[in-house]
Amino acid sequence: MISTVLKRWIARLLPAPVLSLALIAMWLLLNNSFSLGQCLLAVLVGVLAPFLTASLRPTPVSFKKPGVALRLFWQVGYDVLIWNWRVLRGTLARTDQLPEGGFVIVPLELRDPNGLAVLAAIMCVIPGTIWSELALDRSALLVHMFEVDNVEAEIALIKSRYERPLQEIFE
Repeated sequence: MISTVLKRWIARLLPAPVLSLALIAMWLLLNNSFSLGQCLLAVLVGVLAPFLTASLRPTPVSFKKPGVALRLFWQVGYDVLIWNWRVLRGTLARTDQLPEGGFVIVPLELRDPNGLAVLAAIMCVIPGTIWSELALDRSALLVHMFEVDNVEAEIALIKSRYERPLQEIFE
């Protein structure tokens, strides 16, 4: 009886406990102080921020397969390094060897709003993908790329490296 009541009370007080803990830790680390005042402010921010941002979270996150998420994290890090090199080569190339950029429309199977948000964020983090926009019906992602050699290959790459792992994680 008491444990059920306590669980409900905690769920109401902390609607997003992981977010609350992350905010508390980030507050304390950024302030580089563990004084009583900073700890109280951190707890205040950690408890109030999830309430104030509840309307911004479209659906609760159902995070499945953390191993896939870790592989995706390392894949994105690796791709950032590789694409930095490709962009550097492209910007230093001779005039007759400059890369040709362009728009690529990636048809999407991913439907989870959180997964789509992560996909859009990944596409903005990777150097060489200059801009991305999600279609209103969430059926496609429009990406402007610094260098497009083969549109079909770029679509296949985005789908296999990013969309499929995100489907495993969020759907």
